[in-house]
Amino acid sequence: MTRPLVVIGVAVVLCMCALPASADTVVFSSGSPDGLIATASRPASAGKIEIETADDFFLTQTTSITGGSFTGLVPNGSTIEGVTIEFYHLFPVDSGPFDGNVLTRVNSPSDVEFDSRSTTSSNLSFSTKVLSPTFTAANSVVNGIHPMPNQFTGGEGSVTGQEMEFDFTIDPETLAAGHFFFVPQVELSTGDFLWLSAPKPIVAPGTPFPAGVTDLQTWIRNEALTPDWSRVGTDITHQGPFNASFSLSGTAVPEPCTLLLTGAGLLGLMLKRRARAG
Repeated sequence: MTRPLVVIGVAVVLCMCALPASADTVVFSSGSPDGLIATASRPASAGKIEIETADDFFLTQTTSITGGSFTGLVPNGSTIEGVTIEFYHLFPVDSGPFDGNVLTRVNSPSDVEFDSRSTTSSNLSFSTKVLSPTFTAANSVVNGIHPMPNQFTGGEGSVTGQEMEFDFTIDPETLAAGHFFFVPQVELSTGDFLWLSAPKPIVAPGTPFPAGVTDLQTWIRNEALTPDWSRVGTDITHQGPFNASFSLSGTAVPEPCTLLLTGAGLLGLMLKRRARAG
């Protein structure tokens, strides 16, 4: 075989190995809302401090995240001013030392996010659909977010609103295999967006966590509690613990394949032998 043919053959191998998945698929889903609790999650705005609710997900391989969805309550008559999503590592990554203002930081989100996308930055787009004009969650957490020793409130009672699904698209974010937290925030013209809980443990059509990996519960904080987080179920309401309803979509990122490395090695060896023979 001549050198050009060898080069072409190896190039074909390289291209085949580098081909991405043909279409985005759901890489994680916690399932549909179960109506147990709804928790505030909003950016700071005029007269309102920031509140973040976080729930975890696990990726079994390097994945390019391109979008997803989350479901919550929106008051009737309120308009959507903006949407933000954030990704966090698990504590203590991206964090300072434990400061004792909450019961624990074990299995909490980090102090700060490692990636944030927002409609205000033009790197996130979204659409919405009303799943039900009236949906009631049995309990809620909006204002009752406090440091120790006042973290337990029991919640703030049932809430009713439109059950709305937010479908978002982002510029791809590549995440290595591992455990992360997802935080969606919605700014409304009036009232608060409340993220709805999902079954824990996860049930079909949700994505169960792989064996040996613990499905963690939802955590929440406001500006007064930052950088700390409290567990919605274990610390604040003494119910649950809870998941939150969301999904993420994307494509698996191919790992370097043995065939690619072998092909490149053979090419080098053949060219070296030809050079010696010449």
